[in-house]
Amino acid sequence: MPIRIAIQGIRGSNHHQVAKDYFDDAVELVECMSFDAVVDQLLQKKADKGIMAIENSIAGSIIPNYALVHRNNLHIIGEYYLNIHHNLMVLKGQKFEDIKEVSSHPMALLQCKEFFKDYPSIKLVEDVDTAETAKRIHDQKLKHIAAIAPKVAADLYDLDIVADDIQTIKNNSTRFIIVKTKNKELPKEEINKASLRFLTDHKRGSLATVLNVMSDCNLNLTKIQSLPVIETPWKYSFFVDVTFNKYEDFDKAKSLLNIMLEEIKVLGEYKNAML
Repeated sequence: MPIRIAIQGIRGSNHHQVAKDYFDDAVELVECMSFDAVVDQLLQKKADKGIMAIENSIAGSIIPNYALVHRNNLHIIGEYYLNIHHNLMVLKGQKFEDIKEVSSHPMALLQCKEFFKDYPSIKLVEDVDTAETAKRIHDQKLKHIAAIAPKVAADLYDLDIVADDIQTIKNNSTRFIIVKTKNKELPKEEINKASLRFLTDHKRGSLATVLNVMSDCNLNLTKIQSLPVIETPWKYSFFVDVTFNKYEDFDKAKSLLNIMLEEIKVLGEYKNAML
Protein backbone atom coordinates (compact mmCIF):
# COMPACT_ATOMS: atom_id res chain seq x y z
CA MET A 1 0.00 0.00 0.00
CA PRO A 2 1.40 3.45 -0.89
CA ILE A 3 1.98 5.93 1.93
CA ARG A 4 -0.86 8.45 2.17
CA ILE A 5 0.57 11.97 2.26
CA ALA A 6 -1.66 14.93 3.14
CA ILE A 7 -0.63 18.19 1.45
CA GLN A 8 -1.96 21.72 1.55
CA GLY A 9 -3.09 22.35 -2.00
CA ILE A 10 -3.53 20.10 -5.01
CA ARG A 11 -1.36 18.36 -7.56
CA GLY A 12 0.96 20.90 -9.11
CA SER A 13 1.49 22.86 -5.89
CA ASN A 14 4.78 23.34 -4.08
CA HIS A 15 3.59 20.89 -1.43
CA HIS A 16 3.10 18.33 -4.19
CA GLN A 17 6.66 18.99 -5.37
CA VAL A 18 7.97 18.39 -1.85
CA ALA A 19 6.03 15.11 -1.66
CA LYS A 20 7.67 14.02 -4.93
CA ASP A 21 11.13 15.04 -3.78
CA TYR A 22 11.02 13.88 -0.16
CA PHE A 23 9.22 10.59 -0.76
CA ASP A 24 8.77 9.59 -4.39
CA ASP A 25 5.97 9.22 -6.89
CA ALA A 26 4.79 6.02 -5.19
CA VAL A 27 2.63 7.91 -2.69
CA GLU A 28 -1.08 8.53 -2.47
CA LEU A 29 -1.72 12.26 -2.26
CA VAL A 30 -4.46 13.52 0.06
CA GLU A 31 -5.27 17.00 -1.25
CA CYS A 32 -6.39 19.55 1.35
CA MET A 33 -7.44 23.17 0.89
CA SER A 34 -6.05 24.33 4.25
CA PHE A 35 -3.43 23.40 6.83
CA ASP A 36 -6.25 22.69 9.30
CA ALA A 37 -7.57 20.13 6.84
CA VAL A 38 -4.11 18.52 6.64
CA VAL A 39 -4.16 18.11 10.42
CA ASP A 40 -7.71 16.71 10.35
CA GLN A 41 -6.72 14.06 7.81
CA LEU A 42 -3.88 12.96 10.09
CA LEU A 43 -6.01 12.89 13.23
CA GLN A 44 -8.75 10.94 11.44
CA LYS A 45 -6.10 8.48 10.17
CA LYS A 46 -7.03 9.24 6.57
CA ALA A 47 -3.39 10.15 5.94
CA ASP A 48 -0.18 8.64 7.31
CA LYS A 49 1.97 11.76 7.14
CA GLY A 50 1.51 15.42 6.31
CA ILE A 51 3.56 18.17 4.71
CA MET A 52 3.29 21.74 5.99
CA ALA A 53 5.18 24.88 4.97
CA ILE A 54 6.57 26.49 8.11
CA GLU A 55 8.72 29.42 6.96
CA ASN A 56 9.91 31.26 3.88
CA SER A 57 13.25 32.98 3.39
CA ILE A 58 11.47 36.15 2.21
CA ALA A 59 8.11 36.28 3.97
CA GLY A 60 9.22 34.71 7.27
CA SER A 61 7.39 32.26 9.53
CA ILE A 62 3.94 30.86 8.88
CA ILE A 63 3.03 31.42 12.51
CA PRO A 64 -0.37 29.62 12.69
CA ASN A 65 1.32 26.36 11.69
CA TYR A 66 3.48 26.36 14.82
CA ALA A 67 0.31 26.47 16.90
CA LEU A 68 -1.31 23.75 14.77
CA VAL A 69 1.58 21.36 15.41
CA HIS A 70 1.55 22.06 19.16
CA ARG A 71 -2.21 22.05 19.78
CA ASN A 72 -2.78 18.81 17.89
CA ASN A 73 0.22 16.99 19.37
CA LEU A 74 1.81 16.37 16.00
CA HIS A 75 5.41 15.26 15.73
CA ILE A 76 7.93 16.68 13.28
CA ILE A 77 9.81 13.74 11.77
CA GLY A 78 11.64 15.53 8.97
CA GLU A 79 12.13 18.74 7.01
CA TYR A 80 12.74 19.79 3.41
CA TYR A 81 13.94 23.03 1.84
CA LEU A 82 12.47 23.82 -1.58
CA ASN A 83 13.77 26.55 -3.87
CA ILE A 84 10.67 28.42 -4.99
CA HIS A 85 10.22 29.33 -8.65
CA HIS A 86 7.11 31.33 -9.47
CA ASN A 87 5.96 31.09 -13.08
CA LEU A 88 3.17 32.96 -14.83
CA MET A 89 1.04 30.54 -16.86
CA VAL A 90 -1.98 30.81 -19.14
CA LEU A 91 -4.28 28.71 -21.29
CA LYS A 92 -2.65 27.30 -24.39
CA GLY A 93 -2.67 29.92 -27.15
CA GLN A 94 -3.01 32.90 -24.82
CA LYS A 95 -0.23 35.49 -24.63
CA PHE A 96 1.08 37.77 -21.89
CA GLU A 97 -0.73 40.79 -23.33
CA ASP A 98 -4.05 38.90 -23.05
CA ILE A 99 -3.82 38.75 -19.25
CA LYS A 100 -6.33 40.86 -17.31
CA GLU A 101 -6.26 39.01 -14.00
CA VAL A 102 -3.72 36.95 -12.06
CA SER A 103 -4.82 34.61 -9.32
CA SER A 104 -2.66 32.75 -6.80
CA HIS A 105 -1.94 32.10 -3.13
CA PRO A 106 -1.38 35.34 -1.15
CA MET A 107 2.23 34.35 -0.40
CA ALA A 108 2.98 33.88 -4.09
CA LEU A 109 1.43 37.24 -4.95
CA LEU A 110 3.50 38.89 -2.23
CA GLN A 111 6.70 37.33 -3.49
CA CYS A 112 6.01 38.55 -7.06
CA LYS A 113 4.80 42.02 -6.11
CA GLU A 114 7.62 43.92 -7.79
CA PHE A 115 7.07 42.18 -11.14
CA PHE A 116 3.47 43.40 -11.38
CA LYS A 117 4.31 47.03 -10.58
CA ASP A 118 5.10 47.40 -14.27
CA TYR A 119 1.61 46.12 -15.19
CA PRO A 120 -0.89 48.18 -13.14
CA SER A 121 -3.81 47.16 -15.35
CA ILE A 122 -3.51 43.52 -14.26
CA LYS A 123 -5.76 42.70 -11.32
CA LEU A 124 -4.22 40.51 -8.59
CA VAL A 125 -6.61 38.11 -6.86
CA GLU A 126 -5.86 35.99 -3.80
CA ASP A 127 -6.71 32.30 -4.05
CA VAL A 128 -6.34 29.27 -1.77
CA ASP A 129 -3.52 27.56 -3.66
CA THR A 130 -0.90 28.18 -6.32
CA ALA A 131 -1.98 25.23 -8.46
CA GLU A 132 -5.75 25.50 -7.99
CA THR A 133 -6.05 28.42 -10.40
CA ALA A 134 -3.87 26.59 -12.93
CA LYS A 135 -6.22 23.61 -12.80
CA ARG A 136 -9.29 25.86 -13.09
CA ILE A 137 -7.85 27.63 -16.13
CA HIS A 138 -7.33 24.25 -17.78
CA ASP A 139 -10.67 22.71 -16.78
CA GLN A 140 -12.79 25.75 -17.68
CA LYS A 141 -10.65 26.92 -20.61
CA LEU A 142 -10.41 30.38 -19.03
CA LYS A 143 -9.04 33.20 -21.15
CA HIS A 144 -7.49 36.46 -19.88
CA ILE A 145 -6.64 34.83 -16.52
CA ALA A 146 -3.18 33.72 -15.45
CA ALA A 147 -1.91 31.66 -12.54
CA ILE A 148 1.31 31.95 -10.58
CA ALA A 149 2.41 28.41 -9.91
CA PRO A 150 5.35 25.97 -10.09
CA LYS A 151 6.42 24.54 -13.43
CA VAL A 152 4.98 21.16 -12.45
CA ALA A 153 1.49 22.76 -12.58
CA ALA A 154 2.01 23.91 -16.18
CA ASP A 155 3.09 20.38 -17.10
CA LEU A 156 0.14 18.76 -15.31
CA TYR A 157 -2.53 21.12 -16.63
CA ASP A 158 -1.09 21.74 -20.11
CA LEU A 159 -0.59 25.49 -19.75
CA ASP A 160 1.89 27.86 -21.38
CA ILE A 161 4.43 29.67 -19.21
CA VAL A 162 4.60 33.28 -20.44
CA ALA A 163 7.05 34.53 -17.80
CA ASP A 164 9.28 32.42 -15.59
CA ASP A 165 11.00 33.07 -12.26
CA ILE A 166 9.02 36.26 -11.63
CA GLN A 167 9.65 36.24 -7.87
CA THR A 168 11.29 39.45 -6.62
CA ILE A 169 14.17 37.71 -4.88
CA LYS A 170 15.57 34.88 -6.95
CA ASN A 171 17.11 33.08 -3.97
CA ASN A 172 13.72 32.22 -2.51
CA SER A 173 13.39 29.11 -0.38
CA THR A 174 10.63 27.62 1.76
CA ARG A 175 11.14 25.20 4.63
CA PHE A 176 8.58 22.42 4.90
CA ILE A 177 8.11 20.06 7.83
CA ILE A 178 6.99 16.45 7.63
CA VAL A 179 4.55 15.63 10.42
CA LYS A 180 2.67 12.64 11.78
CA THR A 181 0.75 11.70 14.91
CA LYS A 182 3.47 9.38 16.26
CA ASN A 183 6.95 10.26 17.45
CA LYS A 184 10.33 10.13 15.75
CA GLU A 185 11.22 7.49 13.19
CA LEU A 186 15.03 7.72 13.27
CA PRO A 187 17.55 6.09 15.62
CA LYS A 188 19.26 8.53 17.99
CA GLU A 189 22.57 8.39 16.13
CA GLU A 190 20.91 9.83 13.02
CA ILE A 191 19.10 12.66 14.83
CA ASN A 192 20.88 16.04 14.80
CA LYS A 193 18.03 18.56 14.90
CA ALA A 194 15.04 19.15 17.17
CA SER A 195 12.08 21.49 17.53
CA LEU A 196 10.91 22.57 21.00
CA ARG A 197 8.19 24.68 22.58
CA PHE A 198 8.68 26.11 26.05
CA LEU A 199 7.39 28.66 28.54
CA THR A 200 9.63 30.64 30.89
CA ASP A 201 8.70 32.35 34.14
CA HIS A 202 8.46 36.14 34.43
CA LYS A 203 11.84 36.60 36.09
CA ARG A 204 14.28 38.98 34.43
CA GLY A 205 16.78 37.16 32.24
CA SER A 206 14.84 33.87 32.13
CA LEU A 207 15.07 33.53 28.34
CA ALA A 208 18.76 34.46 28.36
CA THR A 209 19.40 31.74 30.95
CA VAL A 210 17.64 29.15 28.77
CA LEU A 211 19.68 30.15 25.74
CA ASN A 212 22.89 29.97 27.79
CA VAL A 213 22.06 26.41 28.85
CA MET A 214 21.54 25.46 25.20
CA SER A 215 24.88 27.00 24.29
CA ASP A 216 26.66 25.30 27.20
CA CYS A 217 25.27 21.96 26.01
CA ASN A 218 26.65 22.56 22.50
CA LEU A 219 23.27 23.20 20.90
CA ASN A 220 23.11 25.64 18.01
CA LEU A 221 19.95 27.75 17.96
CA THR A 222 18.78 28.06 14.34
CA LYS A 223 15.29 29.48 14.90
CA ILE A 224 13.32 31.19 17.64
CA GLN A 225 9.70 32.31 17.34
CA SER A 226 7.43 33.67 20.06
CA LEU A 227 3.66 33.17 20.11
CA PRO A 228 1.15 34.48 22.64
CA VAL A 229 -0.40 31.97 25.02
CA ILE A 230 -4.06 32.52 24.21
CA GLU A 231 -5.35 31.49 27.64
CA THR A 232 -3.00 33.91 29.47
CA PRO A 233 -2.86 37.51 28.16
CA TRP A 234 0.66 38.92 27.78
CA LYS A 235 2.32 35.57 28.29
CA TYR A 236 4.36 34.09 25.45
CA SER A 237 5.59 30.66 24.45
CA PHE A 238 8.77 30.15 22.47
CA PHE A 239 9.25 27.78 19.56
CA VAL A 240 12.89 26.99 18.81
CA ASP A 241 14.90 24.79 16.46
CA VAL A 242 18.29 23.54 17.59
CA THR A 243 20.98 21.49 15.89
CA PHE A 244 23.66 19.38 17.54
CA ASN A 245 26.42 16.91 16.73
CA LYS A 246 25.71 14.46 19.54
CA TYR A 247 22.28 13.34 20.72
CA GLU A 248 23.75 13.07 24.24
CA ASP A 249 24.21 16.86 24.25
CA PHE A 250 20.57 17.37 23.40
CA ASP A 251 19.53 14.83 26.03
CA LYS A 252 21.53 16.71 28.67
CA ALA A 253 19.97 20.03 27.65
CA LYS A 254 16.46 18.54 27.89
CA SER A 255 17.15 17.32 31.44
CA LEU A 256 18.32 20.75 32.55
CA LEU A 257 15.53 22.65 30.79
CA ASN A 258 12.88 20.35 32.29
CA ILE A 259 13.98 21.60 35.71
CA MET A 260 14.23 25.27 34.74
CA LEU A 261 11.15 25.87 32.63
CA GLU A 262 7.47 26.15 33.47
CA GLU A 263 6.71 23.91 30.53
CA ILE A 264 8.69 22.26 27.74
CA LYS A 265 7.59 20.05 24.88
CA VAL A 266 9.63 18.33 22.19
CA LEU A 267 7.78 18.84 18.91
CA GLY A 268 10.15 16.70 16.89
CA GLU A 269 13.58 15.08 16.62
CA TYR A 270 14.85 14.54 13.09
CA LYS A 271 17.68 14.96 10.57
CA ASN A 272 18.94 18.43 9.64
CA ALA A 273 18.15 18.93 5.95
CA MET A 274 20.61 21.81 5.59
CA LEU A 275 23.66 19.53 5.86
